[in-house]
Amino acid sequence: MVRTEHSIVAQVQAAKTDSEAADLLIGQYMGFIRSETVKFTHAAPENGHEDELSIAMLAFYEAILSYEKSRGAFLPYAARAIRNRLIDHYRTEKRHGNVISLHAPDDEEGDRSRLDSLPDTRDSIAEFEVRTASRAEIQEFGAQLAGFGISFSDVADNCPRQERTLAACRRVLDYARANPNLLEKLVETGRLPMNELAAGSGTDKKTMERHRKYLVAILLAFTNGYEIIRGHLCQIAPAKGGQGR
Repeated sequence: MVRTEHSIVAQVQAAKTDSEAADLLIGQYMGFIRSETVKFTHAAPENGHEDELSIAMLAFYEAILSYEKSRGAFLPYAARAIRNRLIDHYRTEKRHGNVISLHAPDDEEGDRSRLDSLPDTRDSIAEFEVRTASRAEIQEFGAQLAGFGISFSDVADNCPRQERTLAACRRVLDYARANPNLLEKLVETGRLPMNELAAGSGTDKKTMERHRKYLVAILLAFTNGYEIIRGHLCQIAPAKGGQGR
């Protein structure tokens, strides 16, 4: 079952402090963990590579504990953690003479080592899951925007272009995030709580009305854990030399 990235992040945050939640998350992503192990060992875990699968599971758990949103999407982060942990394992085992060296020749000519032959993971299952998560999140967010009579093109056209106007919109967002009841009110009524937001943020109502569609979009992005969407919206900067609208 493919889950959107923002729901994965919520699960990861819960799993950091709840061992049962961590066990559940690991169980849900055993297919992913197994796949990353197979890509590294070139063999199924049942064929003498049970230790590697256990190490991969440990690496996945360590990724849960160390993950922060600033590190990017979780699944690619976990995939790197698994790969790095397995490489460390092989290097340790080599020193004890218990495993074939990854630097041993992998072909008859001896031109490539086993480490060189490890597959490129840029097209991995992790990246596929992230792409799928992005599409799912965009579709879900688009449907919610449509409920307000707003499209993605409306949001793009309605973005503030002047730094002072963008700063004003950010004040509105900051105030709304500090008062979650206003975000709930937006979702429940389908209307921007203009009076409360203007009074609380000190932003002129006329400015808010000119950028209502943008404000609705960016506030909605904080109502349902839209990690991917809000990451893009919050990075929008005014065009150089742009004029406020």
